[in-house]
Amino acid sequence: MEYKHNPPTLAELRQYRKPVRHPYREAKISFSPLERFAVGITRGVGTMGFFFLLVLWTVVWLLWNLYGPTELRFDPAPAFVIWLFASNIIQLVLLPLIMVGQNLEGKFAEHRAEADFEINQKAEHEIEVIIAHLENQNELLLELIRKIDRK
Repeated sequence: MEYKHNPPTLAELRQYRKPVRHPYREAKISFSPLERFAVGITRGVGTMGFFFLLVLWTVVWLLWNLYGPTELRFDPAPAFVIWLFASNIIQLVLLPLIMVGQNLEGKFAEHRAEADFEINQKAEHEIEVIIAHLENQNELLLELIRKIDRK
């Protein structure tokens, strides 16, 4: 927008301004309970804490079944395959959940990018208004200087 003579008034500027969007809140509200669950699982499983928990559980499982009291071993040494099977089942269940969660996180990133673009557009418009206002002030000052010089 170019303003050659009169820049917009403050009231006109306030009317143009839109409220700032909150993409995180908008995305959170738009997700169904199952989608929120998937995002929660994705965020939880994607941490080093969860990784260390699985490693610790595997080591404890293995050590208990190798060195624990024979009568209390629930998965003796050759049957460690059961733990491998269980871990594969966990992976098969978590994989789709993680993928769904990542897709939802991608949608959220798109919302955030759109909000950033809107803010950039708003900032550009406000800068143009400020420049127009400064140019107008400059012209007024030059006119005043010319009037003073004539006297």
